[in-house]
Amino acid sequence: MERDEQRDVYRTLDLALRVGEVLLSSGAGTADTTATILSVTAAGGLRGCEVDITFTSMALSYQAAPDVAPETHLRLVRYRSQDFSRLTAVDQLVQRFARGEVTRDEASRELARLTSAGPPYPRWSAVLAWGVMAGGATLLLGGGWLITAVAVVTAIVIDLNNRWFNRQRLPAFYQQVAGAFVATAVALILYAVHAPVKPSLVVAAGIIMLLAGIALTGAVQDAITGYYVTAAARSLEAMLLTGGIIAGVSLGLAIGVKFGLSIGIEAETIQLAKLPIMVGAGALMAIAFAYASYAPLRALLPVAVMGGLGSMAFTLMTKASFGPAWATAAAAFVVGLGGYSLGRRSGVPPLVVVVSGSVPLLPGLTIYKGLYELMSLGNLIGIFGLASAVAIGVALASGVILGEYVAQPIRREARRLEDRLAGPRLVGPRRPVRPRTSRPRRRRRTD
Repeated sequence: MERDEQRDVYRTLDLALRVGEVLLSSGAGTADTTATILSVTAAGGLRGCEVDITFTSMALSYQAAPDVAPETHLRLVRYRSQDFSRLTAVDQLVQRFARGEVTRDEASRELARLTSAGPPYPRWSAVLAWGVMAGGATLLLGGGWLITAVAVVTAIVIDLNNRWFNRQRLPAFYQQVAGAFVATAVALILYAVHAPVKPSLVVAAGIIMLLAGIALTGAVQDAITGYYVTAAARSLEAMLLTGGIIAGVSLGLAIGVKFGLSIGIEAETIQLAKLPIMVGAGALMAIAFAYASYAPLRALLPVAVMGGLGSMAFTLMTKASFGPAWATAAAAFVVGLGGYSLGRRSGVPPLVVVVSGSVPLLPGLTIYKGLYELMSLGNLIGIFGLASAVAIGVALASGVILGEYVAQPIRREARRLEDRLAGPRLVGPRRPVRPRTSRPRRRRRTD
């Protein structure tokens, strides 16, 4: 009998850790992952579990009684993937298990099927979606149709190269360097042949494409909610990957300077007359990123709405002279505020909507401007430009999280779990789960 109980405990802890692995590898915050793991263990009948999460590992401990040694399990997170379809499916599986609609063994088998299944869309369509996202970025920055077509082709080449590098086990840092260099090289070629386009927009679109895969929101969320170890690790990863982009662009600019090719900043100033184009471009970028990340089709409409609203808010705030950082923060707040409700209503985790909706706000042109001033002009103002890009990134992530805080419904039955974890749920059940037990409750004798 004790062996059967130990086996039940092991299966429940294993299921919880496997669920947490999917969430953590998909960019979910540590608070969200912890809450989901505790929800799975509570639904499996285990009370008082303790969770410890670092960037690459998760430890889950359960003590059946005060005089019994705790049982602790460890699971490593060896991969990072931007697969919103898997994240959504696992999130729904956890909610079904918490409601008692599936048993633990059924949930375990379904989780194994979900993690081993391939992408829901053909890979070529995801590659094309990355190109469409880069094309939307050029439209957002004031580019014409010719430079948009060039940006689409360039982004497709970058994604194909990165996929090949990934199969060769090349670290992500070098993939970022190669992708940024390709975008800069294309811009230099366009400038050398005197093409009637704005070459700098190709570089900016490539930077936005490469920045879109960096989980900056999760890093800021961990810092705000008190998980400083994982926040530091996520921030270091974001800085390293962004450093790869900077290295690739600066290498291309340095080569251009040697050959007398200097690509200036050619973005247009924001005009309210072009607000519909900017809103449409923002929605297109959000949809393309969501599709490239294999988000469910039902999520594309709310993603488009939030991408368009975020671009509109950014345009209006910039036109009102609030500065790029505050304009980005206000737009990100709008995305976080609406993304929570729209995500839940469409049956997907809000993380899918807010991350996709915030893609048009990434500071691609600001990074390029700082590098151009630093490399081509030898101007120290470029350092302040790069610092401005960092401020925009932090404003973007913190604005999204603040929007989630405001949007999250405050309910008494959820206060216990929310107070313990001190953060809004971007992934996982919204209410604490009461543990189910197969043992009958003893009745108190009244005689």
